[in-house]
Amino acid sequence: MQLLYAKSRNADLDKEQVLEQYNENVKKAFDLYIFNLGLMCKVAEFSIQDFNIRGAKLLPSEADKTFKPELSSNEIFLSLKANGLLGKELQRIRFESRCDKENVHSIYKEFLKNETYLAYIKNNKLTDADHKAVLLALYKHCINNVLFVETLDDEFLNWVDDKSLVVGAMKKTIKACPVSDDFMKEYRPVGETISEFGEVLLNKILDDDEELLGIIEPNLKNWDAERVAIIDMILLKMAIAELLIFPSIPTKVTLNEFVEISKLYSTDKSKDFINGILDRLMRKLTEEGKIAKKGRGLVD
Repeated sequence: MQLLYAKSRNADLDKEQVLEQYNENVKKAFDLYIFNLGLMCKVAEFSIQDFNIRGAKLLPSEADKTFKPELSSNEIFLSLKANGLLGKELQRIRFESRCDKENVHSIYKEFLKNETYLAYIKNNKLTDADHKAVLLALYKHCINNVLFVETLDDEFLNWVDDKSLVVGAMKKTIKACPVSDDFMKEYRPVGETISEFGEVLLNKILDDDEELLGIIEPNLKNWDAERVAIIDMILLKMAIAELLIFPSIPTKVTLNEFVEISKLYSTDKSKDFINGILDRLMRKLTEEGKIAKKGRGLVD
């Protein structure tokens, strides 16, 4: 969507440049995911320093005496931390030089007040489910922490746009722990999601822009195409292209997806506008036999 918007504003931007930028943006999203993993692990690792600090006190409290650095010493966490491929990816993005240790300490100190963590460090019979639950709680704490968010904002211009994608990948990764050797495989910027979906969709819109406009325009009713918000028109073209060329994606999924995107990037009234136009177009194109969904449960 952003690339199509950029092209609509810059006539000198050609198809090859748009596709090149698309692939670059995908790589940045993966790097952002890796950075999130590294930063969460750094925060968890501070439990070891916390353990040493408590043990060095002249007058330790009962809580200090019973504290154990389970957050960073359990097998669930260690499967992430000890993963060699993750280590290489962190080196590739120069993670250590971009990670502020004082911020990490501050984020951990705030997490000490978290109810899930407080219950966790008091539990003497921890299970894998407990370890996963506390890591999920830690990551939730991180993405709501000002210092964590500021770090991501400073290091990655795409954090705001790719947040939902990365947060979903992070949650999925934690829930899948202990992770396999190449647990990042499905998130790497290669494979069918990148080439067989993203590039195909982008190519369709770039190549058939006038055709897509011709489908949309007659269904605008009292709206002139030139009066439609640029983002709304781009979203409509993307949705129609997806409906036409991906028989395995249910129509309702496409409709809901683009209505949700409009809520994030367009005007307050856009969601109703997008919903209405797409619903009308979906029925029309289906009746004309131009939308043909295949697979169990895909035909409405």
